[in-house]
Amino acid sequence: MVEPSWVAPTLAVLGIVVDVAIRVFAIVYVPINRRPQTATAWLLAIFLIPYVGFILFLLIGSTRLPRRRREKQAEINKYIVETTEGMERVKRDHPWPAWLDSVVELNRTLGAMPLVGGNTAEIHSEYDDSIAAMVAAVDDAHRWVHAEFYITSLDATTEPFFIALENARRRGVTVRLLMDHIASRGYPGYRKTRRRLDRIGVEWQLMLPVQPLKGKYQRPDLRNHRKLLVIDGTVAFTGSQNMIDRGYQKRKNRRRGLAWKDFMVRFDGPIVAGINALFVTDWYSETDELLIREADPVHTSDALETVDCQVVPSGPGFEGENNLRLFNSLLYSAQERIILTSPYFVPDESMLYAVTTAAQRGLDVQLFVSEIGDQPVVYHAQRSYYEALLRAGVRIFLYRSPTVLHAKHVTIDEEVAVIGSSNMDMRSFSLNLEISIMIRGRGFVRRIREVEQSYRDASRELTLDEWQARPFRSKVLDNVARLTSAVQ
Repeated sequence: MVEPSWVAPTLAVLGIVVDVAIRVFAIVYVPINRRPQTATAWLLAIFLIPYVGFILFLLIGSTRLPRRRREKQAEINKYIVETTEGMERVKRDHPWPAWLDSVVELNRTLGAMPLVGGNTAEIHSEYDDSIAAMVAAVDDAHRWVHAEFYITSLDATTEPFFIALENARRRGVTVRLLMDHIASRGYPGYRKTRRRLDRIGVEWQLMLPVQPLKGKYQRPDLRNHRKLLVIDGTVAFTGSQNMIDRGYQKRKNRRRGLAWKDFMVRFDGPIVAGINALFVTDWYSETDELLIREADPVHTSDALETVDCQVVPSGPGFEGENNLRLFNSLLYSAQERIILTSPYFVPDESMLYAVTTAAQRGLDVQLFVSEIGDQPVVYHAQRSYYEALLRAGVRIFLYRSPTVLHAKHVTIDEEVAVIGSSNMDMRSFSLNLEISIMIRGRGFVRRIREVEQSYRDASRELTLDEWQARPFRSKVLDNVARLTSAVQ
């Protein structure tokens, strides 16, 4: 059958009209409330591949959580603030950094809890050691255990943790566990993990589930990246470590001999209530059950050396990029030394300026990253910033393969540190729910300095001459990956 002569011209005109409409819509709508570099990347994608780019923008162009989840966040923010005690125990002894009050106030304005004193902080920088410490804490639980990990998976390494949870249940302890849906389901033990949790009587929920048939859907790459464990309201752990084997159970990792190196901190004192408030927030978001009735009296440490701490939550549920603003304010406040440790260092323009400006001010600025990467696109995007950093005077240390340095912490001068789950990349700034703890205490910073020295001993320093001599194909891959990293 022969088509009428007007069909082809009509379809062509229609195609042109739709193409122009998409481009006009993009120019008007895409830049609204987005970073210039993010908007530019989206516009580039839409103009080069209009239909594909436009569909991708509709699917993942918004960083906003569903309205109901945002309403829950607003409801719980008041509880987060009211939960925290211990402000009167902050030690304003000498030397109290002159700039610290303004950083604390910034965090409070953004939705963080007050700075609280009377805490102790114990570092666990070895993978098996931190799991053993968490197991021991669960073994001491009397009333409840709150566990929240981006990735939770049953394997030979994590088996002792699951046994501890089972024993706790037998003692009558209430055990609640949250794990990110997309992250956890990507590992071989996902179904086995769920069955085990059901069998031992753990109350568990998936975080940010992508289950449209069950009415649960949001932008699929908005993830809850937090890692925390709270016992009876008296002890808490948080940091970079997931509850999974340090090789992440993947064949390609085993072939390459990859093993993750992480960093966790155990806290005792008033800050525990603040960490637990984040679990309460996330539990409420997923279940509609508010656990305020289990709020505990504040337990203040009797140790001679205590630290002041402030919980800084961040993620799409907050108006500002809390973690990015915290990092930038500290970078500009530093007077002597900045040491950054991040497995994924893909800064936005504001952070790149803050880091390079600090080095150009004459500060000792050091960056610890891995020599190898487990995520190719992020790895190459990260490498695209090395030249600018090196030219500014930043010293870059590459932790030798096959270890993946997955620790996430920052030290400022000799006074302040930030530890937690947040990477220094645009995903952690915009798309992930994260937990950061700002800690003020010279003794604690001194202990992190020892950990940083162990990284330095296991690393090699990258020089500008070496970097400029890398193959042309690597430069191309790095710069292309840098463009994709801005599409958030």
